[in-house]
Amino acid sequence: MELLRDWLFDYTLRNVALGSALLGVVSGALGCFAVLRRQGLLGDVLAHAALPGICIAYLLTNAKTPIVLLLGAAAAGWVAALLMMQIVRHTRIGEDGALGIVLSTFFAFGIVLLTFITKRGDADHSGLDAFLFGQAAALVEEDVVTMAVLGGFALLAVALFYKEFKLLAFDAPFAASLGFDTNALGVLLTSLIVIAVVIGLQTVGVVLMAALLVGPAVAARQWTSRLSAMIVLSALFGALAGLIGTLISVSDESLPTGPMIILSLTGIVLLSLCLAPERGLVWDAMRRALQRRMIKAED
Repeated sequence: MELLRDWLFDYTLRNVALGSALLGVVSGALGCFAVLRRQGLLGDVLAHAALPGICIAYLLTNAKTPIVLLLGAAAAGWVAALLMMQIVRHTRIGEDGALGIVLSTFFAFGIVLLTFITKRGDADHSGLDAFLFGQAAALVEEDVVTMAVLGGFALLAVALFYKEFKLLAFDAPFAASLGFDTNALGVLLTSLIVIAVVIGLQTVGVVLMAALLVGPAVAARQWTSRLSAMIVLSALFGALAGLIGTLISVSDESLPTGPMIILSLTGIVLLSLCLAPERGLVWDAMRRALQRRMIKAED
């Protein structure tokens, strides 16, 4: 009852819990497509690429308004995604190589800009360094509303283009043969992932955001082979990790919220890897043991 009362009446806890849960739902749903397309590192690239966008937005406006900084992050992430696609399409560099090049280049540029701002004496005032690891406790009601609006738009787009995204994830060449513009669909899907990354920067930060895209999807994949069920489970796992991480972090002021969310997600992934009925390691070991006993009994 005390915990429920805190959730209802404690302003900070309510905002952090709602924001973390919303982030988990959006990143979990969109992360399924990144995992199925074998683009697990895409979230890492977009998150790291957001840092120079945040810095440039601050330098241009000299304002630390969250919406301004997030727009800069979104623009930089989108440019990084398009650049990665062009590298893969027009060079002999593979997708993994393109991901590594874009990630390291954009993040290095972001660190240079952040250092420049620090030497100007603006770092403490702007709080830009908080975007590296997140600062969930700084979430206010306006931030949660922004996350809900942007996240709702992304989820609505997934619902509207579900069949196209499903075909793109499982058989892109077949989708192209049916007349679908796979390049446009890829750009749209990547843009939606950019939205998920952007709304998560203030909560878990640049460094940890990729885990929140990949983790829920990996856990959900262990429990089902159906995409629709995987998306629902992934969203639930993401929300659960956000809530658990928030509750653990508020129990001790020395525990940061972002890392605790990721550690909670890691626990969910490990449990799924071990206990999922069809793919779990525990059940697989039990089946193998049963098979060995049956073979020995026949002998």
